[in-house]
Amino acid sequence: MRRRAVTEDGQGRGPGAELVTIGAFARLSRLSAKALRRYDELGLLPPALVDPVNGYRYYDPAQVRAARLVAWLRRIGMPLARIREVIALESGAAAAAIRAYWARVEAETAARRDLAAFLIDQLSTEDVMTSVGTLGFRYAARTDTGAVRETNQDAVYAGARLLAVADGFGAGGAGASTAAIEALKPFAPGAVPAAELLNSLHDAAERAALAVRDAVAGSGSGSPAESGTTLTAVMWTGSRLGLVHIGDSRAYLLRGGELFRITHDHSLVQSMIDDGSLTEEEAFSHPQRAMLLKVLGGDGPYGSGPDVDVRDALPGDRYLLCSDGLSAVVDGGELARVLAAADGPSTAVGALIELAEAAGAPDNVACAVADVVEL
Repeated sequence: MRRRAVTEDGQGRGPGAELVTIGAFARLSRLSAKALRRYDELGLLPPALVDPVNGYRYYDPAQVRAARLVAWLRRIGMPLARIREVIALESGAAAAAIRAYWARVEAETAARRDLAAFLIDQLSTEDVMTSVGTLGFRYAARTDTGAVRETNQDAVYAGARLLAVADGFGAGGAGASTAAIEALKPFAPGAVPAAELLNSLHDAAERAALAVRDAVAGSGSGSPAESGTTLTAVMWTGSRLGLVHIGDSRAYLLRGGELFRITHDHSLVQSMIDDGSLTEEEAFSHPQRAMLLKVLGGDGPYGSGPDVDVRDALPGDRYLLCSDGLSAVVDGGELARVLAAADGPSTAVGALIELAEAAGAPDNVACAVADVVEL
């Protein structure tokens, strides 16, 4: 059965504007009538016309594409609020929005996978951490405004228990980055079982998220969603390191002369590198390079919140934490060379800032370096 669309004034919509019943539309869209009624109730796919007398729903065949898109987006787990936004976009913008959503899903899944692997290992070995009392940190930190920016929104801290870098953004960015690091300073769990250390790290991450939200709210910087910060921090327990990370600031480990990146950027370009659609070299000049998938924001963490991890420490390890003002302009080979050659954390920090300046320092720069030493 077909029905010609009728407007409120009783006039037809014209040639080619015939509507179909919900049953016919279900066959066209390959969806059930039950699903279509549900999408209507949720406001995702309202029918083109509802008969005012009998309440029958009628659909325009042109709605088939939108109906299938809604169904596909539901199948990948996209929240209803996000689906409403995506189906209202033009094709190119919708594709970009779906890519960004899925990149965040994959990043969050990877973080959960790593945490699950850690828990399996700890529970299998019943590993209880004890502080051997012979290792410690030697450290240095520095931040620089750079050659282009007028203000510095990076924050950095190095201490006996904490190494942290935060890169703020938006009008309230400076306050956000400072607040995130200040919230971590009370962290001092001592020698605890691995599971308890993970709980302590999650508590620290939650404190940082709340501190950022409060700092942005008190800054009068406009929309809370427009301000926030990245955060990468290493917290020393005396025998192991706890890692908290969100955004695209980075942590590196120099061990045995080889440099390892121990954090994963929560950014769109990193997700494209991961799926093979972008190379590391192409990422340097990608127009959406600054698009982050996870941050600490003024309206709470964007994404699933920070990643947390626990790592073994060995004498001779050298750790570098830095904002993208360094990592975006200096490649890993240069970072490794300078870190390996420096005779101590202070020398390393100074040389790294000089590298950023030699590369033009287009952004604020923050870095902290710590050595694990036998006391």
